[in-house]
Amino acid sequence: MKKAVCWFLYNYFAKFLPSSSTKLNFGAKYIRGFLTRNMVLSSGKKINIEKNAEFSPNITIGENSGIGINARIQKGTQIGDNVMMGPNVRIYTRNHKFQNKSIPMCEQGETELKPVIIKNDVWIGDGTIILPGIIINEGSIIGAGSVVTKDVEAYSIVAGNPAKFIKYR
Repeated sequence: MKKAVCWFLYNYFAKFLPSSSTKLNFGAKYIRGFLTRNMVLSSGKKINIEKNAEFSPNITIGENSGIGINARIQKGTQIGDNVMMGPNVRIYTRNHKFQNKSIPMCEQGETELKPVIIKNDVWIGDGTIILPGIIINEGSIIGAGSVVTKDVEAYSIVAGNPAKFIKYR
């Protein structure tokens, strides 16, 4: 019951509060953080959920991590500790089926859930899209606007569409 109440308050009130960087934010960071900690599978004590972020309660968020403004995160996502996320990030754990050409794609349903795992100390740039089943390893940086279609090596910087290795940190 507590999770349902927190989900309702978050989705119909708290997500519309000002961003945490606004001078007059009315404690929005703390309100969103409190409600999120009480509705997701697990969460660190210190998290930052930004304005208009939409996410399933079936995710985990590590200590000192954030979800950016206007982010959209599907269930099954695991976010490690010290993860920074820019605005407009999309994390998908499912997709549409399309294999049967005799059935319209919109009637074929969805693929099985493939969790996205984001390990500790990761920076995800603005507008990044992460596809189902991806593992972003520790210490990585994902450049703004990237589409991540493959696992990301530890301490690497990737960018582009599709995201490609640039260099190690």
